[in-house]
Amino acid sequence: MTAPGTTFYLTTPIYYINAAPHLGHAYTTIVGDAMARWRRLRGDDVWFLTGTDEHGDKIAQAAARAGVTPQALADRNSAAFRESWKQLGVTNDDFIRTTEERHTRVVQDILQKLWTAGEIYLGRYGGHYCSGCERFYTEKEIVDGKCPDHQTPLTWIEEENYFFRMSKYQDWLVRTIRERPDFIRPERYRNEILGFLRDPLQDLSISRPKTRLEWGIPLPFDDRYVTYVWFDALINYVSALGGPGDARFEKYWPHAEHLIGKDILKPHAVYWPCMLKALADALGRPEDELLFRRLNVHGYWNIGGHKMSKSIGNVVEAYALKDTYGNDAFRYFVMREMAFGLDADFSEEAFVARLNAELANDLGNLVSRATTLIATFGGGRVQPPDGVSGAWLAAQPPDLAVELAKCRAAVDAAMDEYAFHRALGAIWDMVGAVNRFVDVQQPWALAKDPARRPQLDAVLWALGESLRVLGIILAPFLPDAAARIRQAVDQTGEAKLADATWGGRAAGAAVQRLSGLFPRVEDKTKPAAGTGAATAAPATETPRIPKDHFARVELRVAEVVAAEVVPKSKKLLKLTVSLGSEQRTVVAGIAEHYAPGDLVGKKIVVVANLEPAKLMGVESQGMILAGSADGRLAVLTVDRDLPPGAKVS
Repeated sequence: MTAPGTTFYLTTPIYYINAAPHLGHAYTTIVGDAMARWRRLRGDDVWFLTGTDEHGDKIAQAAARAGVTPQALADRNSAAFRESWKQLGVTNDDFIRTTEERHTRVVQDILQKLWTAGEIYLGRYGGHYCSGCERFYTEKEIVDGKCPDHQTPLTWIEEENYFFRMSKYQDWLVRTIRERPDFIRPERYRNEILGFLRDPLQDLSISRPKTRLEWGIPLPFDDRYVTYVWFDALINYVSALGGPGDARFEKYWPHAEHLIGKDILKPHAVYWPCMLKALADALGRPEDELLFRRLNVHGYWNIGGHKMSKSIGNVVEAYALKDTYGNDAFRYFVMREMAFGLDADFSEEAFVARLNAELANDLGNLVSRATTLIATFGGGRVQPPDGVSGAWLAAQPPDLAVELAKCRAAVDAAMDEYAFHRALGAIWDMVGAVNRFVDVQQPWALAKDPARRPQLDAVLWALGESLRVLGIILAPFLPDAAARIRQAVDQTGEAKLADATWGGRAAGAAVQRLSGLFPRVEDKTKPAAGTGAATAAPATETPRIPKDHFARVELRVAEVVAAEVVPKSKKLLKLTVSLGSEQRTVVAGIAEHYAPGDLVGKKIVVVANLEPAKLMGVESQGMILAGSADGRLAVLTVDRDLPPGAKVS
């Protein structure tokens, strides 16, 4: 991993505006945003670019069908992408459009320089053309006479066009890819391009006659033609920085990394480096000054076993997922589910499963139980342990300082490889370690023995410290949740990775209770209980009661602040619950289904006006509600953040 404080330029593809933003677009932009946030967290000087590709046949045809000008269509559709990224909290530093004057100027300047240097010539070409891809296909690439991507018939077009001498750079490109193993990543895509380059590389048609297409950037040396959309679009990465010679270009371009999907591998891995090499030669500059640093390639999102495609009709809209489940949950799922470079399957069932198990149960429950324990037993503040209690804490399993060091190293390594799923896995290992720490140390038990107060304070400090560092490390991935965690543990100001070191918490910093960070959601893909089960046994008839009888039962939301096993009992847990204005002891027969630490910090429902009863010598001042089926038991919790004592009706 490069040292913190370096310069970093990251680009997404510029998205073609013939379709609305969907999961595929959102994934690339979200992981780009996470990487940009991570590098800023490290203290790097970051420039993060995204934008829209707005020229070509498809845009002109779509505008004609809609009865508007291509520019009007481009303005409307580009705005949809810009607004989507705003709604998803994307922190891009720039948004480039290929219809902007700043882009047109740089494209024409580069074209003129290549023409003057003899890198472009006028020739005649005939070939099979796909309007959907806006490119010619060779006989070898055609499948059953059709476009290999769209499976549509190709059109034979023969016309005079300008060509870029791309074949001239084939040997150079092969040598460059072999000498720079990380130039194209992951390795499977590097090997794919080397395999492609075993066949002779053809020169690239870079123009379209205006008699066939007017919507494009005119060639500066022949205004009868417009620029081929791919030659135009690729230059956005340079034009957004002002082009060679501009101060911003000279600062950021040597550190350029591109982030793309595998469907546009060939233009980025073949056309683009050859164009940059030719430009370097034309400018008399070393090739290393003009060549991007790395190309990072991810796979497809599949829906029901098929690549997500507008034509198939299986597109997942980014907005719908974000609005239904929240921005952080959406970000987490797409980064955790897809191993970067490989294809991944999307399903709402998998989304809900990860949300409930990993965000609600693992992280959300940890934050709730830790802040509740600190509020209950530490008065909402923690103090660093002294020498004696500090030595005791360092000997307790798991060693959270060691776990943090392992987490930091693993996340660093994963992010250097764009392995977002591995980075999150390492953070969740840390979350799991802190949850185990609570279970092992049982601070609610330490609180019963005044002689063990120093150990209790050390445990509470460790919990506060764990939340502080997690609030920093999670910031690039779950920005909203991380900010709420930092706020709960009294951490103000900008998060910095340098502060995510064990023992950095200020003495006496306040801690506020934080619950409901990620409320559990119902899996709507599964049938509701009591519906659609033709083979289910008929329900036993239950006597009905008058409404006024039920009204006499007072149900309240209660927060579990402590839990312990009732001595000499295998089934009973003693819970200390808060009803807002008071605390009560409730004994429940759930010990075979829940460990004491599982419930601390959870919001449950209790019968609050039940007569007290003694169970195994402990007076119970209420009853918790739970459901059971097939030998399994589940305590009823609330899926929204209601205050303790709230009435349930």
